[in-house]
Amino acid sequence: MSASEQLPLPLAEPPEGDAITGFGNPAAEPQRLWVRGALDELRTATPTEIIEAARRAMTRRVRRGMAMDSPRVVREFLTVKLGTLEHETFAVLLLDTRHRLIDYVELFRGTIDKASVHPREVVKLALARNAAALVLAHPHPSGAAEPSQADELITRRLKEALALVDVRLLDHIIVAGGDAVSFADRGLL
Repeated sequence: MSASEQLPLPLAEPPEGDAITGFGNPAAEPQRLWVRGALDELRTATPTEIIEAARRAMTRRVRRGMAMDSPRVVREFLTVKLGTLEHETFAVLLLDTRHRLIDYVELFRGTIDKASVHPREVVKLALARNAAALVLAHPHPSGAAEPSQADELITRRLKEALALVDVRLLDHIIVAGGDAVSFADRGLL
């Protein structure tokens, strides 16, 4: 597979003699991805361009109606969407009765270490989009994916509020870089 097929950047084949090496081998030289610049010249893609391309690719893979019934798919999607943020964001995956995606919404934005979450707004959004189930998510820009007491408290409050209107809370996922911690996996739901 060529570099241009791997990411949705305007990537090009590397110049002759400049092969991409070391894929999957940490001891090998780092892999290089190439982009075509504004003047049609080839240059190495920046880390920011690669991350943005990965986000676009994951967003294209996860479309309305896609089944979000695999914890792996949900974690991959959320890790790409939230893993590099430098501020707290509270996101919601709205799902139908078959756990197919209705929408992904970043509902609240906070500072480097906190975001205010209002259960009333989460319930309003779930009802407005006719969601049967939700997956909550937020990043920990500090890099520590461990749930805080505040995370556990708001999750309980949201689960109770959503239960009053027959919307199931399936999971709350905390993302820190490439790591994702699931409340459901830890028995916190």
